Amino acid sequence: MTISVVLVTGMSGAGRSTATRALEDVGWFVVDNLPPTLMSQTVELLSQPSTNTKIALVADVRGGKLFDELQASIDELKSAGHDVRVLFLEAGNEVLVRRYESSRRPHPLQKNDNILAAVERERALLGDLRGDADLIIDTSNLNVHDLRRAIEDAFDDEENVALRATIMSFGFKYGIPVDADMVADMRFLPNPHWNDEMREQTGLNEAVNDFVLGHKEAQEFLDHYAQLVSIVEDGYIREGKRFVTIALGCTGGKHRSVAMVENLAARLAKIGVEVRIQHRDLGRE
Repeated sequence: MTISVVLVTGMSGAGRSTATRALEDVGWFVVDNLPPTLMSQTVELLSQPSTNTKIALVADVRGGKLFDELQASIDELKSAGHDVRVLFLEAGNEVLVRRYESSRRPHPLQKNDNILAAVERERALLGDLRGDADLIIDTSNLNVHDLRRAIEDAFDDEENVALRATIMSFGFKYGIPVDADMVADMRFLPNPHWNDEMREQTGLNEAVNDFVLGHKEAQEFLDHYAQLVSIVEDGYIREGKRFVTIALGCTGGKHRSVAMVENLAARLAKIGVEVRIQHRDLGRE
């Protein structure tokens, strides 16, 4: 029997507790801090007598040296025919340091170092796992409610969805999203910021949307980019990647990228992709 297994991992302090509680609320059986060598046996045990078909396993650096065996355990689960995906929770170094300082708890790898050194050591340790993750969620700018919604969007009733896409607007001046799979630059379009009437509006306003979409290049981009996503969709599914984050950026993440995200999401929805819209930097100016 094929069991859906999600491995929840990532940076300490990035929100694993919130993520696992959200998974439990949408019907996943969660096992926390399980040694990797016991994962395969645990899945087989919990799936008998077919009462648990969705199992979430939490693994992190608290596993010590056993964490090195994680990839072998993932491969073993896949060889047994189970549907295995990796959820990696991410956050920026400064954010993680601030969270640990506010909680007054030591980082699992801190020892005699400062918190930043421990975070950097953990990031290096998890580099390969992050690179192979099916879904990366950057929680740097998310509160607990935002993270819960992201988990619910990705894993609630997920067996009925082929590909789920987060379509994100952002401002280049605030940095490229670290969890983006595909990034496109909207700064080739005229900037509504230089129009006095539209400067204080956003891409959610009709006047700004019409201004951005009124340029032939915007329509051509939407046509071709939606086609590109359609092309890679089958490959993503074939490789077991059911989640994709598509980020469209402009200077401040207020006008062009917001309007283009709204329109790209609408086009992708028409071809069967389930979309979630996120305007990362809207309101920061």
